[in-house]
Order: sequence, then structure tokens, then C-alpha cells
Amino acid sequence: MLRFLATGDQVASIAFAHRISESTVYNIIKETYRVTIRVLNPIYLKPPKEEDWKKIAAGFWNHWNFPNCIGAIDDKHFVIKAPPNSGSLYFNYKKSYSIVLLAVCDYQYKFTIVDCGAAYGSASDGGIFAQSEFGKCLNSNDLNIPVENCKLLLSDIEMPYYFVADEAFPLSKQIMRPYPGQCLNEKKSIFNYWLSRARRIIENTFGILVSRWRIFRRSICLKPDHVDAIIMAAINLHNFLMIENNGVTNENTYCPLNYIDTEDNTGRYTECMEI
Repeated sequence: MLRFLATGDQVASIAFAHRISESTVYNIIKETYRVTIRVLNPIYLKPPKEEDWKKIAAGFWNHWNFPNCIGAIDDKHFVIKAPPNSGSLYFNYKKSYSIVLLAVCDYQYKFTIVDCGAAYGSASDGGIFAQSEFGKCLNSNDLNIPVENCKLLLSDIEMPYYFVADEAFPLSKQIMRPYPGQCLNEKKSIFNYWLSRARRIIENTFGILVSRWRIFRRSICLKPDHVDAIIMAAINLHNFLMIENNGVTNENTYCPLNYIDTEDNTGRYTECMEI
């Protein structure tokens, strides 16, 4: 399964290389990703508790200078082969068929909440969020997010904990989005800049995932429910490697510096390489 995920090779190519049938390769892949999810998910993708959210908020402040932020939200379309008799359900705005992943990440490029298959590829970002279990749990306060307001550092202003997102998501007490429009005054432009720095973490996280697991660079020729499982297995492996690789070596070989946005001592911001 690791070769299937990491290289994006066709099943026929893997079967030929190991001198086994294609059906055997399919069965091995399915069995392996099920075991991967069952073993890794309770350890590396467990739901955050109140203390976990507070640690994430402290991390966003220390690393990205954005207070009370507990995660960045975005969705990503993974291209698939058109399912039989599906009509335009999976047909998205990019003129391809896709499975949608709605995800939240922390300040260290690790996924904290994921909702795979939350909606069909034809849905809008706002519709995907409204239909997802994550969106429903957020609106009903079922995510263990601290309910008390927290004072901003060096200030007496109190604010709730919140996620950051782009303009496609609804503005609420739990979601902070940028000011709309282009002709903004200086204060609004500065706010949008700092919010963008925090929100781009989720885009970098998706970039790392797609760059390391190259199956997502092509159309996946599997049924939608199998694609959901493949994505979940890759996300669990991503979190496992982000945590364990950082703990073993000083240099993160899974996520080198050119895979993420960086900022030097002068404040100059450098975007990651195009992935």
C-alpha cells in the first residue's frame, strides 16, 4: 500500500513488478489501509480536548502571531474517475470529478479534524461545511472547544477561541474570515494579512500531503468509499510522520523547509515551492 500511495503507480504496474495478480494487489491495498486507519487513528487523529485546543491556540500565537486561533479550515478536492450512474454529483467547478475533504490543521501542519466525503464534488465550500459532521458539531458546540473567553496578550480585550478560514466560509463566533473586498483601509488590510498567514497553514498541509503521497496527483480509479479510506489512511500516515520524524531527527525529512511557507528575521515572507 505504501508504494501505491507514495508513487501513484497503477495497480497493474505493481502487480507486474511483484508477479502477482491485480486482484491480489487490490485485496492487499484494501486490507492494509483498513489496518492503518484502525491502528493509527486513535493515536494520531484523536479528537482534541479542551487542553489540546488551548495548546494549539498558544502555538498559533507563538508561531504565527494570531491570538486565540485553534486551527485553520479549508477543503480540498481529490480527483477521481467518474462513478457509474452518478450524473453530475461529483462534477466540480474545475470540470473534473472529485471527492471532497474538509479539514482543520494546527500550527505544526498536522490534521486535527477531518471530514472526508462530507459532500459531493459539485457542492460549494459553504455547502460542504454546512453538510459536514464537523460543521454540525461546531454549530452545536460538541467539539470540546473551551467556552470561556480568553484575554488577548498585552490587552484586556476578551475573545472566544475560533478557527480561521477564507471568504467561502460563514462568519461566526467560531469562524474568523477576512474582510471582503479590495479597497480596504490600512487596519483592515493589516488584519487580512495576519489572518492569511495563519490560514495558509492548511494550504501548506494539503501541499505536503499531496507532494508526499503522489497518488493524489492523478485521478484515482477506485470507488468513492475506497477513495475516502485511502485519503484517511494517508492523513493518518501524514500525522504519524510529522510527529515521529520531528521527534527523531533535527531535520524533518518528511517535511523539509521548501515544502512550507517561511519567514526570516527581517519579516520577509517566502511562499513554499509550487506543489
